[in-house]
Amino acid sequence: MASVILSVRIDDLSMDEILLKVRTYLVENRLHHIVPVNPEFIMATRNDPDLVRIVNESDLTTPDGVGLKFAAKILKVKVGARVHGVDLAWQIAKLAAADGHSMFLLGAAEGVAAKAAERLKEAYPSLKIAGTYSGNPDEEGLVDRINGSGADILLVAFGVPKQEKFVYRNKNSLKTKVAMSVGGSFDFIAGVVPRAPGWMRAAGLEWLYRLIRQPERFNRIITATVRFPVAVLAHRAGHTRNGTSTEHA
Repeated sequence: MASVILSVRIDDLSMDEILLKVRTYLVENRLHHIVPVNPEFIMATRNDPDLVRIVNESDLTTPDGVGLKFAAKILKVKVGARVHGVDLAWQIAKLAAADGHSMFLLGAAEGVAAKAAERLKEAYPSLKIAGTYSGNPDEEGLVDRINGSGADILLVAFGVPKQEKFVYRNKNSLKTKVAMSVGGSFDFIAGVVPRAPGWMRAAGLEWLYRLIRQPERFNRIITATVRFPVAVLAHRAGHTRNGTSTEHA
């Protein structure tokens, strides 16, 4: 079951259901693309029809961001429990360690992916790290590097929309079974950027913590906390005026 928020598909799944799907993907002989979706992501699609197509054609989208719960309530649609992208990355690493699958960490600043891999290995000693590499999405030979590692799972941290477009462009060439867009998750996993305290995350105030710690993110945070709700309310008002339902549309 899935709903649509501002033209973007959001799958209605719990963390356990997502991980069950990942296990299924890992025994199938093709690449499966997982895209965590948050308010900032949805706003990025507003002027990027290619990104809309990519996310809606992906195998799985997950609701990442408290703003999506607000949007779902306003638009009278249903989305699953919030699944933060970094939490999902940790859980997929745990699954990989338990089932004997290998991971490749791609993207982020120089050295961050390697540090994130170290932290994952500390938590799950049996986890197989096939490789880490900063790189860039247009680098020649990048797909061969990933394929040569023999990785089953690829975590891509190039940022929106570069990471999604990289996977989509190479979906028929990449030999990994799962590719997940992870944005800034490596920074959190590596400890380069601290996460908000648990109580702030539970209260939906992680954006405030990040604004205090990283004021340079002001514009991005305003997009998620102000521009996105305004767009949702405008969408709802437009459908109400037209006498149409926003549910699953």
